[in-house]
Amino acid sequence: MKNKMSGGKRKTTARRDVHKIHVTFSGKLLIVGFGSIGQGVLPLILRHIGIDKKNISIIVADNLGRDIAREEGIPFALKPLIPDNYQQVLDTYLSPGDFLLNLSVDVSSVALIEYCRERNILYLDTVVEPWLGGYTDPNLSITERSNYGLRETLLAAKKRLGKGPTAVSTHGANPGIVSHFVKRALLNIARDIRFKTKKPKTRIEWATLMRSLGVKVVHIAEYDSQVSNKPRKTGRFENTWSVSGFHSEGICQPCEMGWGTHEKYFPKNGHRHKYGCGAAIYLDQPGARTLVRTWTPEHGSFLGRAVTHNESVSLADYFSIHKNSKVLFRPTVHYAYRSCDASILSIEECFGRNSELQKEQYILMDDIKSGMDELGVLLMGHKKGAYWYGSRLTIEETRKLAPYQNATGLQVTAGVLGGMVWAIEHPREGVVEADEMDFERVMEVIEPYMGAMVGAYSDWTPLLGRETLFPEDIDKSDPWQFKNILFA
Repeated sequence: MKNKMSGGKRKTTARRDVHKIHVTFSGKLLIVGFGSIGQGVLPLILRHIGIDKKNISIIVADNLGRDIAREEGIPFALKPLIPDNYQQVLDTYLSPGDFLLNLSVDVSSVALIEYCRERNILYLDTVVEPWLGGYTDPNLSITERSNYGLRETLLAAKKRLGKGPTAVSTHGANPGIVSHFVKRALLNIARDIRFKTKKPKTRIEWATLMRSLGVKVVHIAEYDSQVSNKPRKTGRFENTWSVSGFHSEGICQPCEMGWGTHEKYFPKNGHRHKYGCGAAIYLDQPGARTLVRTWTPEHGSFLGRAVTHNESVSLADYFSIHKNSKVLFRPTVHYAYRSCDASILSIEECFGRNSELQKEQYILMDDIKSGMDELGVLLMGHKKGAYWYGSRLTIEETRKLAPYQNATGLQVTAGVLGGMVWAIEHPREGVVEADEMDFERVMEVIEPYMGAMVGAYSDWTPLLGRETLFPEDIDKSDPWQFKNILFA
């Protein structure tokens, strides 16, 4: 199998930018939630955003991160936000011109966005989160608790609120910076096949470029090879990022994906949503039980999990081309995630407990002895076959770049930082998703923390090695059918 580096050759970003002030901010910053991502992003904010420490506060629903907040000299208070009190609590911290950074769980993102809109406050989060119980409420249908459904509530708020203080929705690693990777990858492919194009400026121009290049499928292809120096403890869910977040999206919500116009075989347990943008479908099973074939340069072919993510819907929607009521073009888009070894064992144990989350939860951090997070986008179907573009960040490089991080966390916290910088520089854009932002500016902020940015072509397809094994299960005429990608 060929693996040719191109279009963003492997490089290690110069370290000189890891102490650059990108923007100044004179208002107050309130961080809601201070788990692994909040703890990791705080030092980046202090490095790159010119803000007085006295203007930063942290409120939480538990005591996670209290010691780090104390070490950094930031006020820390136990003040859980619930529907009955969130406005009164936030009013004690925020005024017009301030910034609310929402890194919490079980707090409605749309409610906080509406709060910020009414008071002229900037906002950023990494997920469209419902209030507590929103992922498992038996009174809600599967589609209502899906990421598609949650995004539709956001789009309704975006339409209703219009222009106003910028609220950046779902901007971490993925969702977030992977949307910028897709645009960079499209321009790299165009350059390498000598397809003449100017850098697109509008949504339709980007979608037209993707269609013209022949891209049919986009995977957010991620392989986390970080390994602890201790064996996983039975009865404990271990992960390299939020355990509750992974449990919600991997096990409590359905598998979701943007559904492309090239697809010929609708999944037997698949369903279309009966409302909204129509860009995605869902399956009658969770993403952590949905294995898909994918590829990255470091690890080659592997099985990932098609865990539901906002970008699977937003990217498919953003790159759709419509004529009247007909969709002329749309790529299939979904996550293909190979989480770390400890989390795979934790998932298996959790499923054995009828999907009930283990009472003990643990984020791997200082005990990681080796490994990397290889996070990128795999664009398939174009003239060169498959092209992966993204970040290969080792734990060793991570520890040289920033404190309180593992490789997975730094890719997320850099995305939070990039989104905050963009929001401060563009304070009157209303509700925006990553796909609508200036990808070059965000990339400029995040690249010093990405380790090696790599672009690689491959002749890999999901059919390789399968021609003689159960050939009736594959479609040889088009390797990029989801039927071929799904490991059923």
